[in-house]
Amino acid sequence: MLRLIRYTLRFPLLSALSLLMAIACTSLVLVLPGITMRFIDEIIGKNRPDLILSTAALGAGAIFARQLLFTLRTYLNHALELKLTHRIRVELYDKLQRLPIKWFDKNSSGEIMSRVADDVPTMDRVIIEGLDQALAAVLQFFIILAYLLYHSWELTLVTLAPLPFIGLLTAWWAKKAEPKWTASSEASSALNAILHDNLAGIRQIKAYTVEPQALSDFDAASQKLGDKHMDVMKGQAIVWPAVSFIAESGIILMVAFGAYWTLNGQLSPGTVIAFLVAWGFLFDPISRINPLSQTFTKGLVSAKRIFAILDTPDEIHLTEGSRPDTFNGHIEFREVSFSYDGESTALKNINLTARPGQTLALVGATGSGKSTLLNLLSRFYEPESGAILLDGRPISGLSKEWLRDHTGFVTQEPFLFNTSIRENLTLAKPGADDAELWKALESANAASFITALPDQLDTMVGERGIRFSGGEKQRLSIARALLKNPPLLLLDEATSALDNTTETLVQQALDRLRGNRTSFVIAHRLSTIRNADLICVLQEGQIVEQGTHDDLMEKKAHYYRLQQSRDGESSGD
Repeated sequence: MLRLIRYTLRFPLLSALSLLMAIACTSLVLVLPGITMRFIDEIIGKNRPDLILSTAALGAGAIFARQLLFTLRTYLNHALELKLTHRIRVELYDKLQRLPIKWFDKNSSGEIMSRVADDVPTMDRVIIEGLDQALAAVLQFFIILAYLLYHSWELTLVTLAPLPFIGLLTAWWAKKAEPKWTASSEASSALNAILHDNLAGIRQIKAYTVEPQALSDFDAASQKLGDKHMDVMKGQAIVWPAVSFIAESGIILMVAFGAYWTLNGQLSPGTVIAFLVAWGFLFDPISRINPLSQTFTKGLVSAKRIFAILDTPDEIHLTEGSRPDTFNGHIEFREVSFSYDGESTALKNINLTARPGQTLALVGATGSGKSTLLNLLSRFYEPESGAILLDGRPISGLSKEWLRDHTGFVTQEPFLFNTSIRENLTLAKPGADDAELWKALESANAASFITALPDQLDTMVGERGIRFSGGEKQRLSIARALLKNPPLLLLDEATSALDNTTETLVQQALDRLRGNRTSFVIAHRLSTIRNADLICVLQEGQIVEQGTHDDLMEKKAHYYRLQQSRDGESSGD
C-alpha cells in the first residue's frame, strides 16, 4: 500500500490539489447539522422568523460550494488516475522488454496482456479511491465526531456503540475476501489466455474443425471465472446487509437516549435533531465500506501481480557490459552445456570454432539442439557451463544490446508486425532511405511482389503479416536482416518457407552477403549448405561429426545417412 501511495508523489501538484479539495469539500458537511440545530433551537424555539432567510441562504450557499468543490475534485482525480495509469503501464511495458526470454517461456501472452490492460487501472483505483473516498471518509468521520463530542459526549458514545461490531465484521471479511479476489483475477487471466490463443490460432481451429472443443474450453474457463466471482459475491450478500443492520440499529439507540435526556432537560430538541442529521454523515463512510473494500482488495491483488513483474530481475548485461570497438566475428564454443528446465540436456559439451568470414552449418534431426545453439550465441539464454567467446572475449561480459546490434537473426517462423512494410524493414535500420530498402528487398528477391502492390512500401502487412504468403513473409524477414548488414548472421531455417526457385535466388543473395561475415546456418535442405566452410552434425545435444560436405560424405557416417534420408524425402516429394 505504501508503495502504491509513493506513485502519487510523482504528480505532487495534482495530488496536493486533490487532497485540498477533499478536505475543503468534507469540511462543509458541518453546515447542514449546524443549520438544522439553528432552525430548531433559535428560529423555532425563540420565535425568530427574521433569521429564516439568512440561515436558508447560508445553507444553500454551503451546499452549492460543496458541490462545486466536488466537481473540481472529481476532475482532478480523473486527471491523476489517467496520468498514473499511463505512467505505470509504460513502466510495466518497459520492464517486460527488459525481462529475459526464459521468463516469457513460463508466462502466457494472455496472462501478460491481462496484467497490462486490466490490472494497472484496477491497481490505480486504490490510489484514486484512497484520495477521493477513503481519505475523505476518514476526514468526514472525525470532523463529525468532533462536532458531536462538542455538543454531547454522552450521546456521542451511544451513537458510536455499533462501530466495534462493524469493525470486527469488516476486518474479518477483508481477510477472507483477498484470496477469493486472487482466485477471481487468476481465472480472468486464464480466460484471456484462452481467448488470445484461440484468436491467434483461429485458422488452425477452422482447419481441424475443432470449433466445438474450442468453444467448450472457453465456456469452461468463463464458467470458472463466474464461479470464482460468485464466491466473493456470496460473502458480500451476507456481510454488507449485516453491516447496514448494525449501523442503522444504532439510530434507534441514539434517538431513544436522546429523547430520554431531552425530557430530563439534559439536551435541547435541536441537539437531538442535529445528531440525527449528523448520523447520516457519520455513518456515510461506513456505507462506502462495501464498494471501497472491493476496490481495495481487488486493487491490492492487482498490485501484487504487477509488482511481481516489476520486481523480477532484469535480463543481465542487457545494456551493461563491454562494447568492443571491433567485431571480427571469430566465434568459439568451449565445453558449452545447457538445459531449458534444469533436467533434460539440450546441449552437452559443445566445442566448435567459426573463423571470421566463415559459414558454419548446423544439421541434425529436430530437437538435436541446433536452434538452442543460436539462442545461446544471441544470449537469449545463458550456458549452464562452459564459455562462448567472440574475438577471444567471453560473450558473458559483453553488452547484450551491443551483441544483438551486430547480429542479424532470421528465425524459422517469420514474424511481421501489423504496420507498413517500410516500418517493418526500418526496425533493422531506423532512418533508412527508400534506396536502401529497395536494395535489401532486391537482395532477398522480394522487390518484385512489393512493386506490384498499390501502396508498395507503405502497404500494411496485417496481423502477423497475414496479407502475404509464408515465402513472401520469409523474404521480407530476410530483407530486414540484410538491411541491418550485421557482421554476424544467424539463419535458422531461413529458407524453409520458400519454393525451390525462390530459394535458389535468395540463397545466391545470401552467399554473396556471407562473403565478409561470419554466418551460422540451420537448413533442412542439405543442398543449401553444401558450400559451407564447416558442417556440424548434432545428435541429442552433442556434435557427433564435423567437416566439409565432401569430407563428411566420404566418411559415410552420420552426415552421409542424413543426406541419403533427405534425398529420399526429396525424391518422394
